Amino acid sequence: MSSNLRDCVTPVQHRYLRFGSKVPFILCVLLCRVQLFAQVDVHALAAKVDQRYDHMHTLQAQFMETYTGAGMTRTESGRLLLKKPGRMRWDYDQPRPKLFLADGLTAWFYVPGEHQARRTPVKQLDDLRSPLRYLLGKTKLEKELEGLSLAPDQKPAVAGDVMLRGVPKGMQDRVAETLLEIAPDGLIGRIVVKELDGSVTEFRFLQQKENVEIPDAQFHFVPAPGVEVVAGTEFME
Repeated sequence: MSSNLRDCVTPVQHRYLRFGSKVPFILCVLLCRVQLFAQVDVHALAAKVDQRYDHMHTLQAQFMETYTGAGMTRTESGRLLLKKPGRMRWDYDQPRPKLFLADGLTAWFYVPGEHQARRTPVKQLDDLRSPLRYLLGKTKLEKELEGLSLAPDQKPAVAGDVMLRGVPKGMQDRVAETLLEIAPDGLIGRIVVKELDGSVTEFRFLQQKENVEIPDAQFHFVPAPGVEVVAGTEFME
């Protein structure tokens, strides 16, 4: 038995485990998880996340994005750059190159080699990646996710992390719930977005580096000659 589990198992539960009671071991594990979550205050945890990101000016990470829906599963990966205020750049490299970029005012989506680039004002953006720009803004997590609460029924990908759930502000007509996996130091390692149509998009962030030097030019997009600019509000592909 792991030390974490041993620490939270009560004497009664331990007696069941030791003498082979018919009570399933998994029940004790679930009870342990509930007890651990009961010790976490959602407001204090949200404040810890806010404090962690308030001290960041930039963030660089590798990401893996998995979409499941309409009878299919698609996995993509690449590099993410975030910079205050509200700028982000998603460079996809697998399975094919594409770019999603927001400079704080305008969002762009472009696939190299294509003859069109899509553009929309950030305020009109209907994209599951858009709430991430607030991580390096002045807002608070509890204001951006309505109904923010603990999610003890959701298993974190990394032992010791805590799961939160809520609905992104302004996306209630599309998103059923969003899950955040929070590390003990307040860093967000995973985001799971469950839409009303049953589809699920998961973002995992790896090799995160804070306050690295990122030139402003990384968030500036200029269409190549011959590329037509068209309006669009939803960029997810």
